[in-house]
Amino acid sequence: MTMRKASPLLPGTTRHTRTAAELKKLRKERAQWMAGLHPDHLFHKLFDHIPGVFFFAKDRAGRTMYVSRGILDLYQMHDESEMLGLTDHDLNPPFMAENAVRDDTLLLSGSAKKLERIELWFDRLGMPDWFMVTKLPLHGAGRRPEGVMGILRRASDTERQLPLFQTVAKAVQIMRTNFASPLHMSAVARACGQSLRQLQRHFHAAFAAPPQEILLRTRLREACRMLEETRMGAAEIAQACGFTDPSAFAHHFRKRVGLTPTLYRKRLAPASPPHPRTTPPRPPHQHP
Repeated sequence: MTMRKASPLLPGTTRHTRTAAELKKLRKERAQWMAGLHPDHLFHKLFDHIPGVFFFAKDRAGRTMYVSRGILDLYQMHDESEMLGLTDHDLNPPFMAENAVRDDTLLLSGSAKKLERIELWFDRLGMPDWFMVTKLPLHGAGRRPEGVMGILRRASDTERQLPLFQTVAKAVQIMRTNFASPLHMSAVARACGQSLRQLQRHFHAAFAAPPQEILLRTRLREACRMLEETRMGAAEIAQACGFTDPSAFAHHFRKRVGLTPTLYRKRLAPASPPHPRTTPPRPPHQHP
C-alpha cells in the first residue's frame, strides 16, 4: 500500500515508534529543558491570551505562586507581585477561603485527583457570571503533590442547559432577588421543581455548601456593601438584609468576615460614605 504524503492540510500517517530507553532519554531531556526555563515565562503566560479562561497555581502551604492576568483583574490588582505568596485567607472572606482550603486538602492528600465545580463569581464591575472551576494537584519529582493548580472559565451555553446548572442558577437568582425577605429553602426548592433534599444535593455538588449557607453569604455580602456605602446602623442593616435578630447578624458577620460590623466599617469603609443614609439593597458584588 502506498503511504499518503503529508501536506499542510493533510498530515501523513507515519507513526514513530520509540523504545523504552529512547523514551526515558527524551523524558530526561524534557526535564532538563524545563529546569532551564525562566520561572516568570512558563506555560501559565499563555492564559493571559485566552479570553474568559483564568489560571492559578498554589504551593502546598496554599500560597499563590502564579496567576494569569484575568485573576489579577478579578481582584483589581495591577501586577502578580501584589498576589505572590498570598493565601485564600489573605484574599477572600473566611467562608470562601475555607471552601478553597477544603478542596486543596482533598487534592494534596490524594483523596481526589480532580475537582470540578460550578461557582458564581463577580467581575470588577459587580456583574455576576457562572464559572466552571477545575482543580488538579501539582506533583513534584517524587510524584508527591506539591501544590494545586486550576482554571476558571465561563460556563458554555451547553453547560448552562444542564439540569444541575439550571437548578442551582435558578435557586441562586431567587436568593439574590429575595434575600431581604424571610426565605425558606423548601419554598425555593418547590420554585425550582425540586425536593428540598434534591436541592441540597445539587448545592453540595456545585458549591460544596448547603443552600442555607449560600443565602447567608448573599445577605452578608449585601451587609458589607451597606456598611461601606451607607450611614445605616448595624441593626437597620441586619433587618434590611433579612436578619430578624441583630445579635445573630453580628455573630454570623464576625464568624465569616472576621470582624464585627462596627470594626469592618471603621477599617474598610470610606471615611465619608458617598451614598445617602438609606440605599435600596442590590445584589452583592463579590463571590457569594
